[in-house]
Amino acid sequence: MSTHDVGTRDIFRLHHNAPVEYRRIYVWEIPVRAYHWINAIALVALCITGFLIGNPMHLAHSDEAYQQYWFGWVRFIHFSAAFVYVFNFAARIYWGFVGNRYARWNNFFPLTKAQRKEIVDVVKTDVLQVKLHGPISTGHNALAAFIYFFTFLAFVAQSITGFALYSSMSNSWLPRMFTWVVPLMGGEFSVRFWHHLFLWFFVCFIVVHVYLAFYHDYIEGRGTISSIVGGWKFDRVNGDNKPE
Repeated sequence: MSTHDVGTRDIFRLHHNAPVEYRRIYVWEIPVRAYHWINAIALVALCITGFLIGNPMHLAHSDEAYQQYWFGWVRFIHFSAAFVYVFNFAARIYWGFVGNRYARWNNFFPLTKAQRKEIVDVVKTDVLQVKLHGPISTGHNALAAFIYFFTFLAFVAQSITGFALYSSMSNSWLPRMFTWVVPLMGGEFSVRFWHHLFLWFFVCFIVVHVYLAFYHDYIEGRGTISSIVGGWKFDRVNGDNKPE
């Protein structure tokens, strides 16, 4: 026998505070989730090894010959991660045309009035914190998507400058495609400067991205963190979320 059968009062309904009902929505498909985690691992490896290449540690003593090749392994990991990074990004570009509506490229451009309005709303809420959260997007909000677009451009610039630097010491077809970049940018010093500058852009991006992911997971309570593992998010049934 249930508690309602014996006349137990529903406290939530008496106080007009009934629990919110949610529906489960499949947002991030497997290729998007795979891209995210492969990219995350490759990017962290590139940032760490890239910093070491730009600021190499000095080893005053080494007992064995194999221990003296540690910097060669740093470079090998950096170059290997770069190839993974580029081909993974190419796969994401493709999926932006064939994936579901949350993965499509039109999400990354604020072409509609609603998207531009949402950008202002998110800035007021997340950055300035002068208002409470308005309608919540199921996929990326308009500001996050627009920033990701600029991050994609930074991906391209970092790849071009990186392979341009690698082209002088590699016979591989991919780096050799970018030999023209070095004279165009005025020499290897200039290319290296911009390549290293983009390193710090990605370091800042990683910090902000992780912070906001946990922030939105806590504020919205709709599975933001778990969604990039399982693909599912939760929307309010009463329609408080932003329609898409």
